[in-house]
Amino acid sequence: MSKKTDSNVYTILFAIGMVLVVGALLAFTASSLRPMIDANKRIEKQQNILYAMGVNENDETNVEFVSKDKVADEFAKYIKKQLVIEGDNVSEDTKAYLIDVKKQQTAAKEGKTRKLPLFVGEKDGQTFYIAPIRGKGLWDAIWGYVAMDKNMVVQGVFFDHKGETPGLGANIKQRFFMDDFAGEDLMNNGSFKGIAVSKSNGDPKNEDKNDNEVDAIAGATITGDGVAAMLKSELALYVPYFKTLK
Repeated sequence: MSKKTDSNVYTILFAIGMVLVVGALLAFTASSLRPMIDANKRIEKQQNILYAMGVNENDETNVEFVSKDKVADEFAKYIKKQLVIEGDNVSEDTKAYLIDVKKQQTAAKEGKTRKLPLFVGEKDGQTFYIAPIRGKGLWDAIWGYVAMDKNMVVQGVFFDHKGETPGLGANIKQRFFMDDFAGEDLMNNGSFKGIAVSKSNGDPKNEDKNDNEVDAIAGATITGDGVAAMLKSELALYVPYFKTLK
């Protein structure tokens, strides 16, 4: 074997060795960061659930969650039950908040029974039922949490998104949009209807809470339609459970 061939072999072996070393370092880094990532996901979900039922640190206009150092205690204080609905079966699970809604949607498409998390909270003598939902906006995923009373009247919401347009569709997570949903009825004459996000609502102050509509965000029609579709398709799945509360 020539010196040039030897050199090429050593170069290839060195490159392979470096790839293996880098791969091992990346795997180690990912493994070491996993507990922190999981903790952040837990905190975010708990903050969102509490926000929807009105446990937050909002000022007059801004969205402010319960602080990270208090959220675990506040979650334990206000969330009295965590339920998992699977068909006709309803069970309690203290880690229901960790259920991945996206994975459950995929499972349902594959013909499997979907697990529906539902959180039962109590505040100021009122009982809240908070459901996680997920849908599609203009560019990517949108999701949220909806707090309802036993009659499926909305008591509060929190929405978020992955990539909606700043100043337009991204405004679904702003107070001026989310606050409009409080008091809106998801039912209509005993049947589930959902809530439309309407450009022709004609109720800019959102005083009519029985019209199953809220005002749309200017310039964000597709995102608004996505929110409405998400509310309708996801919350309809909970109707059989709410009928047991009557």
